[in-house]
Amino acid sequence: MNLGVASYLYGYGAFTHSHSQIDPVAKYILSQEEHHKKKPFKKEYFEILEKNNVEFKEEYVFEFFDAVHGWD
Repeated sequence: MNLGVASYLYGYGAFTHSHSQIDPVAKYILSQEEHHKKKPFKKEYFEILEKNNVEFKEEYVFEFFDAVHGWD
């Protein structure tokens, strides 16, 4: 599978943002790889879910990914 620029990612989440947030979101996307050296993707993803009141069971969110990549 060729994921191009985002080749370090194998899964994804989708969130909507208002039109006024286009620039900050684009900057975040372009700097993700460097950003996730400081804050792990998994931690940030859970923070986003919690901030937006998304109900989830932590043990299932990355279940498919844990089996393949051995994340803890």
